[in-house]
Amino acid sequence: MIKNLYIVPYDFSPVGDAALAFALHLGKHVHTEIQLLHLTATSSDAIRANLKMDDVISNVNRPDGVEITKLVREGSIFEDIGKIAKKEGAQLVIMGTHGSKGLQKLFGSNAMKVITSSDTPFLIVQKDTPLKEMKNIAIAIDLTKESLQIVKLAGDMANFYGATVHVIGEKHNDELLSQQMKNRMLIVKNQYDGRNITCKLELLTESGTFQKKVLNYAKEKSIDLIGIAYHSESLLPQFDTFAQSLITNDQNLPCMVLNSKLASALYF
Repeated sequence: MIKNLYIVPYDFSPVGDAALAFALHLGKHVHTEIQLLHLTATSSDAIRANLKMDDVISNVNRPDGVEITKLVREGSIFEDIGKIAKKEGAQLVIMGTHGSKGLQKLFGSNAMKVITSSDTPFLIVQKDTPLKEMKNIAIAIDLTKESLQIVKLAGDMANFYGATVHVIGEKHNDELLSQQMKNRMLIVKNQYDGRNITCKLELLTESGTFQKKVLNYAKEKSIDLIGIAYHSESLLPQFDTFAQSLITNDQNLPCMVLNSKLASALYF
């Protein structure tokens, strides 16, 4: 029985193709329904899109246990992807960062607008994101309780794919803050140990921004997926350079982003 649902916003662009390819790649390990979601500006566009979607689905090479369906609706990617994902009960939205259809463009900052309007986790890919076996997942946490929201989701992914989770924190010069960071990382390790998930703890000490440190670590350790909980307090969260730099990283790594606006109720 199919229990998982991955939604792929699909606009017939190369980035949309990359998101679909990544969803199919994940489907080799997790029996799931992949729902291709296309949002149109007008009802007449929807008729043409339905025909094109049928053609796309008929030519997809599906792994065993994967079902592909479609959903074509009139709407806006910035307002409706999150609503549809919640209504459909999706576990994950797999989305490209800069596909476009008409005026509905998905560059880095606009992708953040979509992510922050949704309670469903997103996995963001780029056109050249490689399809590799997921052996190493890195999650970036800080001293906020909201950052811990990525822990359970990353653990679920690690269980699916037999991956190691690298828990990355930033070393603080202040001794008290540094100890708090170490304690927080040990809490995460204890949770993963209880779930029989292999994890590694790393306090990054080099100079530069946290995002630079995370990306350098990802390159050095051959990380296959980066995970973060998004919890900016900015009035314009789409301009959060930390999250944007990770989802549009030069290594083309997939980035899993969880909007943690409800994190005050639950750490993990």
